Amino acid sequence: MSISYSILDLSPIPEGGTAAIALRNSRDLAQHAEEWGYSRYWVAEHHNMTGNASSATAVLIGYIAEGTKTIRVGSGGIMLPNHAPLVIAEQFGTLASLYPGRIELGLGRAPGTDQMTAQALRRDLQGSDHEFAQDVRELQQYFAPDQEGQRVRAIPGVGLELPIWILGSSLYGAQLAADYGLPYAFASHFAPDYLQEAIKTYQTYFRPSAQLKKPYAVFGVNVIAADTDEEAQYLFTTLQQHYTRARRNTRGQLPPPIADIEAFWEPHEKAGVMRSLACSVVGSPKTIRLGLQRLLEISGADEILVAGQIYDHAARLRSFEIAGEVIRNLEPDFPGDD
Repeated sequence: MSISYSILDLSPIPEGGTAAIALRNSRDLAQHAEEWGYSRYWVAEHHNMTGNASSATAVLIGYIAEGTKTIRVGSGGIMLPNHAPLVIAEQFGTLASLYPGRIELGLGRAPGTDQMTAQALRRDLQGSDHEFAQDVRELQQYFAPDQEGQRVRAIPGVGLELPIWILGSSLYGAQLAADYGLPYAFASHFAPDYLQEAIKTYQTYFRPSAQLKKPYAVFGVNVIAADTDEEAQYLFTTLQQHYTRARRNTRGQLPPPIADIEAFWEPHEKAGVMRSLACSVVGSPKTIRLGLQRLLEISGADEILVAGQIYDHAARLRSFEIAGEVIRNLEPDFPGDD
């Protein structure tokens, strides 16, 4: 049994670069990912972040889908409370009409930004979990076949039955995905604490649906791969700096790697950042294989969602190439398998 592997891209803007460069890099990476056997290419919604160019997520998905041929392209995710469900249905219905069979819609409930920006997005900051669940149902209805007497339709969208995923970093998303019978992706690449519990909850309480007959879980992992452990650890300092700056509220663009990360952060910053980045695998192909095999067995997931923010685009391509080669040769051994 082989393991599927996919990419989560935040379209990082390198220090000294531009959003235009980041967007072209994302499409280039997707084109290579298609050649390397990745199943899907997701981009994430973020706003008012100078280091990410993926704010207009549906537009970026269209740009990437236009530049590729077979790989599935989608959102990881659309932060649904930022939007009216009908608007998202129309956007993704349009994408699915242009690129049939290739578009996926992953949904989250976090703002993907700070509170002030969330308010500028017209987000209701008092929204409840119940409202999110209702919005997901509404969105599903827009993609369902036309019903007699239905007065509001998503055009394009109606009847397309677009694949919907639930994303999460807590147990709530796992429970909702299980109840609705939808595939589930856990954001362990930045929130690793509940990885095992969330996927176990999802698998235990899953209820089959028209979209999905048995549970399907994905987990996120940061992979920073290079030909040697030393080179990979050097490249990893970009992400370590980025997370440290976020804690200092000075995130900025994606910084270049540095030779001495210990001189950059304080001990308490290091502890917090490394806890957030606990679901990261950094090193040579051998090190990557051992790390991913361990995480795969711990999680019990069906697919690996690879993230990797690396300053130099060529090094980033090489990292994802190595990751793909390694995952193709992994041997999943889930609890309960014969």
